[in-house]
Formats: sequence, structure tokens, C-alpha cells
Amino acid sequence: MKDVKNPRKPLIYYYLIAMLVIMVFNAMIYPMLINRNVENVEYSTFLTMLADGRIKAVEVQDQENSIAFLPSDEEDKHVYTTVMMDDPQLTSRLEKAGVSFGRVAPREPSFLSQLLTTWILPIVIFVVIGQLLGRMLAKRMGGGNAMSFGKSNAKVYVAAQTGKSFADVAGQDEAKEALTEIVDFLHNPEKYAQIGARLPKGALLVGPPGTGKTLLAQAVAGEASVPFFSISGSEFVEMFVGMGAARVRDLFKQAAEKAPCIVFIDEIDAIGKKRDSAGLGGNDEREQTLNQLLTEMDGFDGSRGVVILAATNRPETLDKALLRPGRFDRRIPVELPDLAGREAILRVHLQKVRTEENLDCNAVARATSGASGAELANMVNEAALRAVRTGRQAVSQQDLEEAVETVIAGYQRKGAVISRREKEIVAYHEIGHALVAAKQSGSDPVHKITIVPRTSGALGYTMQVSEGENVLMSREEILAKIATLTGGRAAEETIFGTMTSGASNDIEQATKLARTMITRLGMTEEFDMVALETENSGYLSGDTSLICSAETGAKVDEAVFRVIREAHRKALGILRENTGKLHELAAYLLEKETITGEEFMEILNRPAPDKTEG
Repeated sequence: MKDVKNPRKPLIYYYLIAMLVIMVFNAMIYPMLINRNVENVEYSTFLTMLADGRIKAVEVQDQENSIAFLPSDEEDKHVYTTVMMDDPQLTSRLEKAGVSFGRVAPREPSFLSQLLTTWILPIVIFVVIGQLLGRMLAKRMGGGNAMSFGKSNAKVYVAAQTGKSFADVAGQDEAKEALTEIVDFLHNPEKYAQIGARLPKGALLVGPPGTGKTLLAQAVAGEASVPFFSISGSEFVEMFVGMGAARVRDLFKQAAEKAPCIVFIDEIDAIGKKRDSAGLGGNDEREQTLNQLLTEMDGFDGSRGVVILAATNRPETLDKALLRPGRFDRRIPVELPDLAGREAILRVHLQKVRTEENLDCNAVARATSGASGAELANMVNEAALRAVRTGRQAVSQQDLEEAVETVIAGYQRKGAVISRREKEIVAYHEIGHALVAAKQSGSDPVHKITIVPRTSGALGYTMQVSEGENVLMSREEILAKIATLTGGRAAEETIFGTMTSGASNDIEQATKLARTMITRLGMTEEFDMVALETENSGYLSGDTSLICSAETGAKVDEAVFRVIREAHRKALGILRENTGKLHELAAYLLEKETITGEEFMEILNRPAPDKTEG
């Protein structure tokens, strides 16, 4: 591109450094090495040594205007030099002393040798150093050509290479519907041109990680049968200021040449963050790249069929100028799939593996609430790996259910050594969760209870699976869930009269639920419908920060304490009323190590014995 300067200037600094090193070597280090055994003496010392017969050979050096001589003592390895004086008797003195002597006449170097040493050799040295530095820069820039600055690294796929279509995307019906219109426009632009409609310049795919944003973009290109440019936002930002902007220009130039086409920028938040005055001048490279992207999106003609798709899971950090209509006209949410979506995703991925007949995908989908498409794909792969490990030729229902537990809690620690007493505490702990859940209205049914340790650190867990998909949670359901979380610790206190560290995760989840109920959901009379907390990054960490005074924050803490304390007391009351069933179920779990929800409910509903076990 003509407007991209060739950044050779930084290499000049390396050339200057190399030249300085060579000059220092020639001026200081090389003479020191050459003259390491040379010792300068006065002319009178030379005459004394000559008269005493302590000189072996003398050489008169007219060019240096000096006299060099070797001592007759074989053990003395020095070469002595002295300044040549106007001494007419020097020759007779040398003959009288009987030493060998000679004269080195000055000689002008030839033009060829002077040209070689003065010009050609330094240039060759600098060229070699430049090549080495260029290769080092190329490696640091990702292995490409260090001089190909300003060239876009976008990967270009044609329709056959993407290999994706909307049939490969499940659980995102709303997103597919919004993108279908773009595909139809690329196929039939005349139909929209007749009424005066124009193609949206850009569509921003927003959602949590693993929900299929990149897959959707590839499916759009596959359905439209047009070239597909794919590049990550981080690939625009380089070590030299201005290179990101040059790559944006080159990307849009290539897209215009191949129109109609689709340009997909993944993780656009790497270059599209809000511009501000933080720091010393901000990030010049990122801001220049963003400014160039805004300019290019304003400049290109959408009627030619160039569509910009971008994906991010941090939309709150994007610059407002990037999100306005005319640049990204559509914002398409790609959320976590619901129950029907999870079931459809499982069926899509199960088509790629050999399975047994009559798999219950709905049961697996109900057990994976909140899972993304990538996690569900991983569960199917884990199920296939388990089938291979157990020596079977097809994936079974048991493989799928174990894969869900593996992804959620980790692999089974079959070699873990746990004492009998600790195992007993874990059993009562897990039965405490299940019993409190079963004795409350509004709690999800117990699906499975196990005391088999997992690699995540869990010594056991109680799995509850909802019978349907709940979008809303009432205050009563949240309080019931908090009480269920305190049931494990309550069982330890009821049976053993002590507390263990096994409830750490339960305490964390219960506290988080109680705080959310108070600060964000407005479910307390004390604070009414006032938002006291804000979510910083909804799709990633989910971190929150208080937006109230310190005094109000202290009152929030007190309210959280009250909610947890009341739930804990409720769990203790339930377990004390059902101590007999607590003993019976814990003994059964200790024997079996893993029981199903049906077994749990059967024992719970069984008539109690005449005497309550102590």
C-alpha cells in the first residue's frame, strides 16, 4: 500500500549500535590485545641496555617514528619500544654492539585493499547484522515476514472451506433468525433494493464464552456461499504504532475486492475499548486502530455486499462510537441455551459419535442448567472417551451422566484414602442437604447423592435436577435454596456436635445468594427496591461492586447475616425432626456410596420404625 511507510528507520539504531561497538573494539580493545606484551621505555634506557649487551635485535620503524628491540634474555618475553631520537651515532652503536638491526620503510596500502577494508567489509558486516535482526523481529512478530508491515493477517475461507451451515448450530434460534436476513440479502440483493432497504453494515454478536458466536459467523458465510474473512482483534495491534491501522485498511481493501463477502472480527474488544484520557496519552496504537476501523466502516458501501460481523463477551467496554447505527446496526444476543436448546445441542453433537438407542437427552439437558454449547460438546466427547475406556462400542446413558459429573466436579478419585469417621461425616453432610431440600416446598428434586471424592476437591455432592426450565426465582425459592445449602453443616452439628471444613463451598454459595437477594433483587423490606450493587462484567467474571455508602453497606452485611442465620436455624429444625431418617439414609449411603433420587425418596417415604435410632 502506498500510504504505508516502510519502517526501516528503527533498524538504523541497531546499525549505529553495531558501528559503535566496532569502533570501540578497534580503538581500545584491539590495540590492548596487540600491545599486551609491549613495554615503552626511555631512549636512555635503550642506550644503556645496548651498551651492556642486553639487546638481541633492533628494528627501526619510520612510520611510527619508534625503535622496537628484543632483549637478549630468553626468559624476558617483552618487546620494548622507545621514541626514535636524532642520533647520528645509532648505526655505529648497533654495529659495535653486534646486534642484528633493520628498518621498516613506510608503505602506502593499495587502492584495492583500502577499498575492501574501508567500504566493502563494513557494508557486508552491517548487511549480515541487519539480516539477523530482521529474522529476530520476524520471530517476535509471529514468524511472518518482518517487512510485511500493514498486511492483514485475516484467514480467508471460501464456502467449501468453512464447512458450516445453520444446521450445525443449535440452541440459538433467535440469533439464527436475525442472521438469516443477512444471508437472504447476500443471495437476493435486488429484492431489498426495490423497496429501498439497505444491508446492515455490521452485526455484533454478544454473549458468554462458548455459546457459539464464531460458529454462527462461519455458518452465515456457509449459508451465503461467499468468502469469509476471519481475524482476531488482537492481531491488529502490533509493536509499531500505526501498523494496526494499516492492517485495518488492508483488510477492508481485500474485502472490497472480493465482495460480496463477510468479514468476521473475533474478540473485537481488544481494539474497540472505550477511548479515554487515562494514563499518559492513552494507548496510541489501539486508539489509532479503532479510529481507522470507524473510518473504514463509514467509508465502505454496504450495498456491494460486504458485511462486518464481530463477536465479544465484554460489550460494556466497547466504545459508543463503534456501537452506533451505521457501523454495527444490529446487536445479536447469543445467550446460554435454555432446556430445549441444550437438548438440541446434545443431539447435534451426538450425531457425530456412535450411541446406543433411546438415549434420554432431556434428562441430561435438565442436569446441565447454565451450561454453554462448548461445555455440552465437551460432555459428549467425555462420554465417548469413557465408552472407549470401558471397552464398549457405543455411548450409553450412563456415559453421558458420568460425563456431566466429570465436567462439573472432575474425575473420580478412586485411590483417595479417607478414614471411616470422615467418610461418615461426609455421608451425613450430603444427606443433610438432600433431606432439607426434600422437606421444603419449592426445592428441586434430588437426582443423585454420592460420597465418591472428585478431583475438584469435593468429597461428595448432592445433585438436584429441576423438572422443567425456570426463568424466574421467587423469594421463597431462594430462601429454600439457602436453607438447603446450610443443611450439610446443620447435619454435622446435629449428629456430631462439631463443624468441619467441608461446608466452605456451601457457605460461599449461600452468602452470594443472600447478598444478591438483598442488593440486586430488592427482596427485603428494609431496602425495598433499591439497587445497592452493580454487576461489572455480566458475561465473564460476574464480579459486583457496591454503589452505596459505607453505613448502608454495613446494614447490608447485617441483613445477610440475618438471612443466613434464619436459613441455618430452619435446616437444624428440619433435621432434628427427622433424625431417624437422617441416620437411616446416611447408613444406606455409606453402604452404597452413590444412590439415586428414587432410592432416596423411597427410603424417606418409608414408614418410620417404632423406635427412633439415636
